[in-house]
Amino acid sequence: MEGVLEMLPKAVLADMERMTLNEEEVEEIRIRVGRPLEVMAGRRVHYGVRPVIREEAEIFMNKISQFSFYMLDEELKRGYITIKGGHRVGIAGKVILENGYVKGIREVTFFNIRIARQKKGLAEEWIPYLYQGRWLSTLVIGPPQSGKTTFLRDLARIASAGSERNRIDPKKVGIIDERSEIAGCVHGVPQMEFGIRVDVLDSCPKAEGMMMMIRSMSPDILVADEIGRKEDQDAVMEAVNAGTALFITVHGHSLEDILSRPSMKAIVTEARFDRFIELERLDKPGCVAMIRDGAGKILYGKERVRT
Repeated sequence: MEGVLEMLPKAVLADMERMTLNEEEVEEIRIRVGRPLEVMAGRRVHYGVRPVIREEAEIFMNKISQFSFYMLDEELKRGYITIKGGHRVGIAGKVILENGYVKGIREVTFFNIRIARQKKGLAEEWIPYLYQGRWLSTLVIGPPQSGKTTFLRDLARIASAGSERNRIDPKKVGIIDERSEIAGCVHGVPQMEFGIRVDVLDSCPKAEGMMMMIRSMSPDILVADEIGRKEDQDAVMEAVNAGTALFITVHGHSLEDILSRPSMKAIVTEARFDRFIELERLDKPGCVAMIRDGAGKILYGKERVRT
């Protein structure tokens, strides 16, 4: 968080300080030219007292790009930049097209700073459900901002570091970090803490990255965030055939919810997941509402009433 505050223009930082926020609760900081600063903290939205001016947006863009747009061509195509600390800055503005494809973004006037925090130990209490002589392939299901990535990150940390408490040795963990959110790599170096046996493919499409990781790094466990596209199905099958366990997340409210989508139903069927974890959005990330086995039987939690 400190690294983010150092990059904010002085007037924007002063506006944020007037909000008297608990820094540990800050999730997002949004900067929009011509509109007040917006900060989401503790599940509440707070606003600044004045509109952000264009010069402040330019100062911020220069800082996060280290005064070099050329060095960030690929990041600008994707619409976000990962900065020191693993924080991700989403950007929007005038899109530059070339042959119908996005070449980059110029005149950036909208920013969304997503604060990355590592909650070490978050997944520890659930390990007895997820490890039984071996790591069980696990699908983490949750709505937006329920802490899916935070939970996944800690699960990857425990698997790659091992667990004395649960008498588990470190395993080879391959992370396919398509949006630089799990490991938060900057110049290829993870900003988040993992164990000694982790390998990361940063900014790589999941389907292609999963196959690359299996063929080149022989992981015991593959980790990927927000799976669900049709092309992910082949990669999942390759992992299953290679005997590799999977830790994967998907947007959704329940197992029934994701099985109602044809592409996800195919992936779930082919992957033969051993565990399904359903998260719910409460006042902290990674709140487990339910754990099911591969057949859908509830191992923890109670069936929720759907409205």
